[in-house]
Amino acid sequence: MPSDPLRIDSHHHFWRYSAKEYSWIDDSMRVLRRDFLPEHLQEEMGRSGVKGAISVQARQTVEETQWLLDFAERHPYVLGVVGWAPLVLPNVESVLEKLAPRKKLRGVRHVVQGEPDDRFLLRDDFNAGIRKLAPFGLVYDILIYERHLPVAIEFVDRHPKQRFVLDHIAKPRIRDGALSPWRENLRELAKRPNVYCKLSGVVTEADYKKWTESQIRPYMDAALAAFGARRMMFGSDWPVCLAATSYQEWLVIVFRAIGKLSQAEQARVMGETAVEAYGLEIPK
Repeated sequence: MPSDPLRIDSHHHFWRYSAKEYSWIDDSMRVLRRDFLPEHLQEEMGRSGVKGAISVQARQTVEETQWLLDFAERHPYVLGVVGWAPLVLPNVESVLEKLAPRKKLRGVRHVVQGEPDDRFLLRDDFNAGIRKLAPFGLVYDILIYERHLPVAIEFVDRHPKQRFVLDHIAKPRIRDGALSPWRENLRELAKRPNVYCKLSGVVTEADYKKWTESQIRPYMDAALAAFGARRMMFGSDWPVCLAATSYQEWLVIVFRAIGKLSQAEQARVMGETAVEAYGLEIPK
């Protein structure tokens, strides 16, 4: 493994489990039906040499965002939070004004993949909300399935000065073995220099029990080729990844995928890209 001291997990979640609030956790993911809190992640990171992490929303409430920010203030290893704000509502700016003094708020996300409208990203009210983010220095995390990529390209083009991070390499159809048109659309999106990408959430797009490294590797390679090391960042998607793999196994797979890159490029993927994209402050 590369000896990069700046090893940052750009994507994880915390939650106190309840069946009502996390109804998306079905029987195939029953391992996730428990609490996952900062002390649990710190154990995983300690075993893996990861020094910092970014917490990402799992529920679409301002209360959860504040809860994550409270954790971040109490746990120095949580370097930033990607929370949720009501981007489609006229009062979103006032919500952001209240959250902005919390310095570890580094971005906002909406669960677009769960919206019934495949063109949700192009809604006028949503785009009005996106335009409120840049003045607060906030990133927008794009959470979509691969079928949304053409719309995502049009969406990003509306906001050339907004910084975006694409979650989970846009969730390709790995279970079906389908590289196209995901690969071509990803390359097109990557032409936009204001878009970064997370190398995360890959294994859970394959069959949880039957996936192989050789099956997922072409998708990892294609994403790295599209964005390059300068705009690609490691993320675990813990604890969701536990439905299919362990934290440490996923980290090892990522190291193998970036093994042919230079040490400087590996350092970008494993930490420096996340620092740049989210404007993180690293404790000395």
